[in-house]
Amino acid sequence: MNGMPALFSRRGRADVAPAGSTGVPGGHAASAADAASARARPWLLLAPILVFLAVLAAAALVVVRMSFGVSGNEWRAYTLHNYVELADSYFVKSLWLTLRLAFQSMVCAVLLAMPVALAMARTESRFVRRLLLAGVLLPLLVNLLLQGYGWLVILGPAGLLNHALLGSGLVSRPVMWLYREHGVLLGLIQTAFPLAVLPMSSAMRAISVSYEEAAATLGATRWQTMRDIVLPLAMPGIVSGALLVFAYNASAFAVPLLLGGRRVPMLAVLVHDQVSPLLNWPAASASGVVLMVATLSLMALSQWLLRRMRRLEGSA
Repeated sequence: MNGMPALFSRRGRADVAPAGSTGVPGGHAASAADAASARARPWLLLAPILVFLAVLAAAALVVVRMSFGVSGNEWRAYTLHNYVELADSYFVKSLWLTLRLAFQSMVCAVLLAMPVALAMARTESRFVRRLLLAGVLLPLLVNLLLQGYGWLVILGPAGLLNHALLGSGLVSRPVMWLYREHGVLLGLIQTAFPLAVLPMSSAMRAISVSYEEAAATLGATRWQTMRDIVLPLAMPGIVSGALLVFAYNASAFAVPLLLGGRRVPMLAVLVHDQVSPLLNWPAASASGVVLMVATLSLMALSQWLLRRMRRLEGSA
């Protein structure tokens, strides 16, 4: 009888399940499976974009491999002749023209996008904001060929712009906009304008209006508030928009071909000529690789300079 309480207490402790346990033999396995599922769920959501990026990376590797091939034997031969031929003065001028027009269009697009982005960020009317957004997104909804043909109608010798200039008396003869660099520059700015507005607008909307109100209370003018508060805080969005415009216009093809023809030989047009009439895929691939490396290098350099400037400002 003296051993019965001890036996009963041992059985009671054995029958009571510990706190947090389900009492099911497979409980620990189920909890581990739930944890693994929770960890895998974000990757499942990222699966579409990861597949898309994998396809882009595979395509880039194919282009790099083809750039070392020989015309007619792209996949078995290895040669550096395609890159040696790129030292030609015509290709160097084309690369410089491409980067210069991309940079000029980037600067112009960013300057034009600032007031539009600020208006979208600071307007209180939802209808006006949506109207501005629709106007900004409209070029992205229209095919680039249609936009290029529209610029042909506007910039032609008998186009709308020359009619307006002649009617106002500013010029005495039609201005040649087509097949000139400034005509191509106008087309590049217009087609890439939304890419500059959207990141800048998002960055400016994240800036609290209280900062501007505090600056105005301390006697700062609107220009000082914009220069010392809004622009520094919105700098990540401005840089993102500028890099998007630069990368987009550096690889532009439809607008330079329609508005510049062969007189403004940007690098994408040169790549097209190497593929279409000449069927020289390795040379075109080498040109594309050089353009890709140059664009990525300039973008990386700009990001490095921006981070360095932030460090210097932080240390000061």
